[in-house]
Amino acid sequence: MRPVVRRLLRALAVPAVLMVVLAACGGGGQPAVTSQPPTDGVLRLSFLQDPGQPPDPDIYYSGQGLVITQNVYEGLLQYKTGVDTPQIAPALATAWQESPDHRTFTLTLRSGVTFHDGTAFTSAAVKPSFDRRLAVNQGPAYMVEDVASVETPSPTEVVITLKTPNSAFLDYLASPYGPKMMSPTILREHAGSDNAEAYLRTHDAGTGPYTLTRADVGQGYEMKAYPGWWGPKPFFSTVELPVITDLSTQQLLLNNGQLHAILHDLNAPAVKDYLGNPAVSSYSLPSFTTEQVYLNPNVGLFKNPAARTAFQQALDVEQLRNQVFAGRSDPATGNYPEGLMPAGTDHQNIQPSTAALAQIASSASPDDKRIVLGYDTGQPDDQQLANLVGAKLQGLGLTPVVQGYPTSQVFGWVGNQQGAPNVFFTSFWPDAAHPYTAAHILYAPDGGLNYLGCSDPAITAELPQALQSGDDAAFAKIGEMASATGCWTNVAYRKDFMVTQKWLKGVEQAHDIAAPMSLRIADLSA
Repeated sequence: MRPVVRRLLRALAVPAVLMVVLAACGGGGQPAVTSQPPTDGVLRLSFLQDPGQPPDPDIYYSGQGLVITQNVYEGLLQYKTGVDTPQIAPALATAWQESPDHRTFTLTLRSGVTFHDGTAFTSAAVKPSFDRRLAVNQGPAYMVEDVASVETPSPTEVVITLKTPNSAFLDYLASPYGPKMMSPTILREHAGSDNAEAYLRTHDAGTGPYTLTRADVGQGYEMKAYPGWWGPKPFFSTVELPVITDLSTQQLLLNNGQLHAILHDLNAPAVKDYLGNPAVSSYSLPSFTTEQVYLNPNVGLFKNPAARTAFQQALDVEQLRNQVFAGRSDPATGNYPEGLMPAGTDHQNIQPSTAALAQIASSASPDDKRIVLGYDTGQPDDQQLANLVGAKLQGLGLTPVVQGYPTSQVFGWVGNQQGAPNVFFTSFWPDAAHPYTAAHILYAPDGGLNYLGCSDPAITAELPQALQSGDDAAFAKIGEMASATGCWTNVAYRKDFMVTQKWLKGVEQAHDIAAPMSLRIADLSA
């Protein structure tokens, strides 16, 4: 038995009789053991890699770790779970009103809620929570930077006024990355010199159904049910989340009953293995995740807009989707994530053809013919896409080089594209169910995911006006302009693919369309 498996089995308290089965197995494949619901109240999940940032909702801005922040903390609003179109729903606020000019928001707060330290949740917690987010000033801070005032007419009413109109503000409050309510007692007592950042690496200040009880970076995390939560008592008293960095090991543990679900990063072979497998339950759940291809307009062949357009045409996105994302995606017909825009308003009009790119390649210099196709080393689907596109480019007379980059290097390209590839394959989802959160983060010069430095002054000018008005036609125009640059192409509307033990119930009902790789654990049962 490999040492890594032996350590994991000890961590997960696996019965000795099953250790023999695991030792005899080589990886994925059909389950060898019929799993039974746990009798100890423990739900055993996993991370494929450490979340990479502390489970602090004012800092955390990635994917897998949402399963912690979404279950430990709560915001004023949330998105309704178990639906395939976004709907804002109550959370710590039970009712809300928005002024016609999108500047003033009045919310009625839930009574009888306590933070995990026992502090009562009232309107007095809202401003300290907003202020702390601004003070920390990490990725999600922009959602409250335009707040002009927070008034508290009563303990159960809060009035938020913005400096300028913002049609996305309610979506910010409902977003998985939106401002969460934090105990003002904890923020005050553990402020230190870093706004309680050190404390919240291993503790929490939330109101959610679970508390953070262990946070060992690179090793694992644990949550336990909070007995004072205002909602129904969760079925699972404990959630274990070991970091298991090998997907085949995760599959082996799932297939033999030691993991209860894999919520993240299952690649094409794994998906094929689980689809239709009667021994497990698999889900392709609605998601705002898209598979994107970015082009670098600053170097080489793709300085030429015509070459970028020709590359878009040569991709044949539907063929790529079927090759890599079959069974867990929909055709990419628009420029925004699926469901973010009203039906019939968003169109990605790219006609497949290799002729234009072949002609451009025939007269390109040797340096320009060299096309570096980049992908995040933690994303095997993106590597497969890069390999497929590379084979096509080679047939068209270009010289493709497929190269992986660590996530830290990828984010380092934002604002400085030194060392960036000609093409980058990646998955993407917006911060919230509002088109601005997709358009700004991708298309604006200061967008947090504008990795390769492509922008259009016309888009930059349109974005603030579209945010104020919320006009769908304005956002549709922005998407069309972005596509016309040739810098961004949607390959597939990806589903949130998950696989679980047959006995785990409520998965679809616990899923939030805006929160990939995560479930609301309190909605699950056996």
